[in-house]
Amino acid sequence: MTRAAPRPEPRLRAWEARTDVGLTVLSAGFLLLYACEVLLTRPGSPAWRALETLLWVLWAVFVADVAIRLWLARDRWRFLLDNPLDVLVLLAPFLRFLRLVRLVGAVSVLTRTLRDDLRGRVSAYLVVTVSLLGFVAALGVYEAERDVPDATITTFADALWWVLTTITTVGYGDRYPVTTEGRLVAAGLMIAGIAVLGTVTATIASWFTEQIQRSRTEAARRDEPDPAGPGTPDPATWTELLAELRRLRSRLDELEAAPGQPPG
Repeated sequence: MTRAAPRPEPRLRAWEARTDVGLTVLSAGFLLLYACEVLLTRPGSPAWRALETLLWVLWAVFVADVAIRLWLARDRWRFLLDNPLDVLVLLAPFLRFLRLVRLVGAVSVLTRTLRDDLRGRVSAYLVVTVSLLGFVAALGVYEAERDVPDATITTFADALWWVLTTITTVGYGDRYPVTTEGRLVAAGLMIAGIAVLGTVTATIASWFTEQIQRSRTEAARRDEPDPAGPGTPDPATWTELLAELRRLRSRLDELEAAPGQPPG
């Protein structure tokens, strides 16, 4: 049974075109504010409260954007299936680890402009996405682990090293989260690492397949017969043949004009 083609979404696409730039700027600001909150302040301080308030306001903007896009979409089920990160943003108030899920909105908006690109730009998409997710995961696990007794991730440098070994699936085991929130970050990062490796492998395999197919096509093109038929003269030969035919025609005309003369 043939699947129905996706319904066009002109209103949704128009909204995204108008808001992508502004939301991307807000997303970059969101990540910067969150980094400042984690690295430069401590919970309960005046600076921490101010940054926390700004983060909640920006997160509310992301939620409003998702809600509007969902309302504009003709096929809402397809929208939800195609935008799982945005669904997490909508479900954030009902999740225990709200702080981590708030970051999903910022990351998803920052990478939205690359989401529908062709395979040739997969590398750029991977670099942006992995860098953002790795940075966010390092901030999240550092915030969750830094003040916990018996924690092995006590500095941001430890968090970055842990992210690198986790997302590449190496897993040395010298740094690991001990809190529930930190383990939640680890689970998401492990899944992201597997997805990244699978995407890279598929991209490289696709590139090799394309190169092999192109080489075969070029080789077949060099060996294939001329479309006009075997042994067809080139244009220069055609010119010489036409000139020779004209000379023969002129000679025949001369012979016909003088019938009493012997040929020769």
